[in-house]
Amino acid sequence: MASSPLIPKHNSGTTYKVVHVVQHLAPGGLETMVLELLKQAKDDERVFIISLEGELEQAIKHWPQLIKYRSHLFFLGKKPGSQVTLLRVMYRLLKVLKPQVVHTHHIGPLIYGGIAARLSRVPARIHTEHDMWHLTDAKRQKVENLALKLVNPILVADAQKVQQQLSQLFPYTTPTVIKNGVDCNRFVPANQAGARRILGLPAKVTLIGTAGRLEPVKAQATLIKAVARLSNDIHLTIAGIGSLEQELKDLATALKVGDRVHFLGLVNDMPSFYQSLDLFCLPSVCEGFPLSPLEAQACNIPVVVTDVGAAKETLCPLSGVTTKSNRVFSLVQALENALKTRHLFCPRDFVVENNDVRSMSEAYRSLVFKA
Repeated sequence: MASSPLIPKHNSGTTYKVVHVVQHLAPGGLETMVLELLKQAKDDERVFIISLEGELEQAIKHWPQLIKYRSHLFFLGKKPGSQVTLLRVMYRLLKVLKPQVVHTHHIGPLIYGGIAARLSRVPARIHTEHDMWHLTDAKRQKVENLALKLVNPILVADAQKVQQQLSQLFPYTTPTVIKNGVDCNRFVPANQAGARRILGLPAKVTLIGTAGRLEPVKAQATLIKAVARLSNDIHLTIAGIGSLEQELKDLATALKVGDRVHFLGLVNDMPSFYQSLDLFCLPSVCEGFPLSPLEAQACNIPVVVTDVGAAKETLCPLSGVTTKSNRVFSLVQALENALKTRHLFCPRDFVVENNDVRSMSEAYRSLVFKA
């Protein structure tokens, strides 16, 4: 697959425009990464985000940090199912914005944003795959295959595992790996006691934390069951909201650990959340390349993840521990092992070296802009 041309950069006062296209701009790993790329824009760049679904005010209500970027955001209000008229809307919007780069994320944005970019003759097109679970469906494979051939983007995988799967499914492509990054100037080590005071968490306990939507895919129930089998001085704190909140609270009560499991709801101060912990755990049954383990490790907190998707690739090889998904006793053992060795390593060093958002931003920039 041919790559898009490199666009020369110079000092003539030209403003370069980059448009990211996502399915739905709501709190999540992919969306957080795209927002970070917006924040990292240089003085001669303007970055916009187009969300196929949703509308601006509702998005800001659910994700307040979007408000400062509202002039950079567009919402197209896509309904479920195919919507051919949306392609025309996207085409017209791109003709107005006149970007040098359109960067799509996942299959829906590739179809609508990528094809509209090709039709409107955007010079450079990038498509990033953030996980591969959606391509287990044969129909989706055929649709993505056709879209890749029509759009002819620079193809990026956010993990080695994703790159391998893309190469197997679409052997004519040569995907580049650019791993997701986090802001290592924001996620930093800090005083644990102070962080616990900020969040109202108990001071003199060993604290395991997890963060994510309270939905089945994140498997917080498995983690609660595991914590119930650990010693009484080990507590769990959960950041996030979702449909399972009451069910998870009822489970903690039924297992007689209601006083050891602390539900924080939606946490805006995530650095303080990680800084309050002794250990972070992501017990999901399905993941792409998650950001939360990187954020935790950037705060020098060791991490346990289930070995799903590319979660393992986020781990510091010295301090990180993997476990099987939906296996309570396997998770208990992983948590105990990680707690025993948590003071021996510095996982922040791994993230600073491999997953800082500034390095990620420069890697994407180098795909299409000459120095």
